Amino acid sequence: MNYYIIIPAHNEEKFIGLTLESLINQTVLPKNIMIVNDNSIDNTQSILDTFCFEHPELISSVSIKSEAVHLPGSKVIQAFNFGLNFIDQDFDIIVKADADLIFPSNYFETIIQHFKSDDQIGMVGGFAYIEKNGDWILENLTDKDHIRGAFKAYRAACFKQIGGLKPAMGWDTVDELLCKFYNWKVVTDATLKVKHLKPTGANYNQTARYKQGEAFYTLGYGFFITAIASAKLALMKKKPLLFIDYIKGFWKAKAGNKTMLVTPEQGRFVRNYRWKKMKEKLM
Repeated sequence: MNYYIIIPAHNEEKFIGLTLESLINQTVLPKNIMIVNDNSIDNTQSILDTFCFEHPELISSVSIKSEAVHLPGSKVIQAFNFGLNFIDQDFDIIVKADADLIFPSNYFETIIQHFKSDDQIGMVGGFAYIEKNGDWILENLTDKDHIRGAFKAYRAACFKQIGGLKPAMGWDTVDELLCKFYNWKVVTDATLKVKHLKPTGANYNQTARYKQGEAFYTLGYGFFITAIASAKLALMKKKPLLFIDYIKGFWKAKAGNKTMLVTPEQGRFVRNYRWKKMKEKLM
């Protein structure tokens, strides 16, 4: 199966070399690695130039100039979608990856094996690990059946049916919900441990935190599911006061009639699915 990787990158001189080294050492190589340099002002481009020169058949890069402000979701997916315009469509699997990861050498060989095992599998991913006191520990921010936004692998047919990736906070949740809406399976593999060199949300400010509440609204959660999800996420991050920011973001989005990421029918599916999952955990 052909797989392509698109990597949005912004000021990643510290990490992107490590990411690319881990990709060129995969037991099954991608057909193409496309890096989208998004307005970097450090040495990211010079590092990319070196890798592109040394691996011209495998690695390529393009540049885009977006706003300097980093808001989760929109900036990175705009860059990803820009990169889509520069690859051919001869892929069986499309991968969105961050520029601060170290993949185990068998990562994509294993991903391909999962896709080959069942034609209804639409997404596959491993788990993110962060360094703490010299040890690599699970970056435990989500449920075990959720694939982190840092590394998403999609079957081509699934990717097209869900409409690609939405340039908004919540893109890495709505994609999986839409997979389930269209009866695709989402598979996580705990044996695939990806080193995440820069903790999630390290650069987020209060405006970005409001965006999380906005995402809950645009995903069609409704207030009660949003309140539960906000409390859970704030506790997982060990910052209880984030709950207030999330709720404020939800009400701001509702008052502003923010554009939804799902249709009314999909929204009903999402709410029913979330309630079902919560009931399963309680029981």
